[in-house]
Amino acid sequence: MAEKATITDVARYANVSRQTVSNVLNSPGLVREETRNRVHEAVKALGYRVNQAARQMRTGRSRIIATRIEPDRDGINGSVFDRFLHSLTASAAQAGYRILLYTADDERSEFATFDDLIGAYEPDAFVLTNTFHRDGRPSWLGERGVPFVTFGRPWDGTGGVHGAAHSWVDVDGAAGTAEATRHLLDTGHRRIGFLGWPAGSGVGDDRRSGWSRTLAAAGVDPTGLDRATADGVADGEAAARDLLDAGHPVTALVCASDSLALGALNAVRLMKTGERPDAPPPVVIGFDDTPVAKAVGLSSVSQPLAEAAAGCVSLLTRLFDSAPSRPPEPAAPPAHLLLQPSLVVRGSA
Repeated sequence: MAEKATITDVARYANVSRQTVSNVLNSPGLVREETRNRVHEAVKALGYRVNQAARQMRTGRSRIIATRIEPDRDGINGSVFDRFLHSLTASAAQAGYRILLYTADDERSEFATFDDLIGAYEPDAFVLTNTFHRDGRPSWLGERGVPFVTFGRPWDGTGGVHGAAHSWVDVDGAAGTAEATRHLLDTGHRRIGFLGWPAGSGVGDDRRSGWSRTLAAAGVDPTGLDRATADGVADGEAAARDLLDAGHPVTALVCASDSLALGALNAVRLMKTGERPDAPPPVVIGFDDTPVAKAVGLSSVSQPLAEAAAGCVSLLTRLFDSAPSRPPEPAAPPAHLLLQPSLVVRGSA
């Protein structure tokens, strides 16, 4: 049987020191990308396997990042988090970490899950998703010295874009709906409606604000042009029909999700086939650019999910590298990354 490759073999193959190999495996943020790539190539070529138990005893780290898997819901918008998780897993693996998934029905059960995971697996950190007003999870983890980063801004008014007490990554939803609204204005539309969620949702309110501010800047009063509803295809259809049946119906719709937009498309089709077959069909733009949107030709705002996932891992490794012991004490202030979405125009707009 061939002898197992050692860290010395890897260092010799990559023409670096043993300490450099150790840094690549344990604190990759300390090493230049070119050197990391060379060491990873040596690890792969030699079939080197890290003794995880020994490394955890030596470094005090499990190399595990825990995150919650979201419920499937309608199978449309749930795909957004599926893509984020795929990218998060890939980015974590490149940095030498593994993703541990968990489920939770509400905030209280998530606290209990935190306790269980910390006791059983000792994850190095958490990535929190779906942040919301008065979200208690950051405080719970922070008070116990557990590192974390959120995919989503703090929506309680204490952080804004630059002042939050913890690190976060988010996508600028207002910029996305603003781009969609400008596109519709540029193509001649003035009565541009919005389908969103009830007030109080940080993400939903953010997306609504991009639409309303852009209309107002163009001299269009947005009053009465929006509808709030639950996030579902049937809900979107009902809300869209309400706007299309008004005395002065909208000629275009910007939606807070692809689920709402698909419902709006159903309403438009019904209008064309029976109620007003000669009227020009209203155009519809969704949000999230899901696979369903691509399949049916729905214009939609696309989120840079791979970049968001990589940003979460990067911010966490910055925390890990700031101190060698667990839990790490961040040497630098929390960092924030606000990413820009992009409009994908298809047949619906």
